Amino acid sequence: MNRSRHSGFTLLELVMVIVVLGIMAAVAVPRLSGITDEAKRSATLKEMNALREAIAGNPSGISGGHAVLGGYEGDVGALPSSLQDLVTKPGGVASWDRYTQTGWDGPYVDSGGGYSTDAWGNAYQYNSGARTITSTAGGGTQIVVYF
Repeated sequence: MNRSRHSGFTLLELVMVIVVLGIMAAVAVPRLSGITDEAKRSATLKEMNALREAIAGNPSGISGGHAVLGGYEGDVGALPSSLQDLVTKPGGVASWDRYTQTGWDGPYVDSGGGYSTDAWGNAYQYNSGARTITSTAGGGTQIVVYF
């Protein structure tokens, strides 16, 4: 059995493998970044819809002919002055009265702090006059949710 004394890869073979891997990475990376942006967009939209429900309530939440998921607006009778009002009771707003079913019955969102920023880390822009929550969505495009 005549076996070669030199086994392994040549320098040319190694360079070719590295070039092929580089081309594959150059093709794959832009596609993966698009998937990441779409996931961030989806997560942001989901969170913005949760904020909308915390502010304006959920009209499908009815029990005994009365709305039970009225959100901040249904409970307090006014829109919050900022998103922070969904977490901590603002001064001048009555506490929840279980007999009249009015007053601040929060927190309406998780107080972990993530409610105030989108998936890109940008702060939501809350506009009570226009009844909108806006995200700049990282890439300059805007996501707007109306309530």
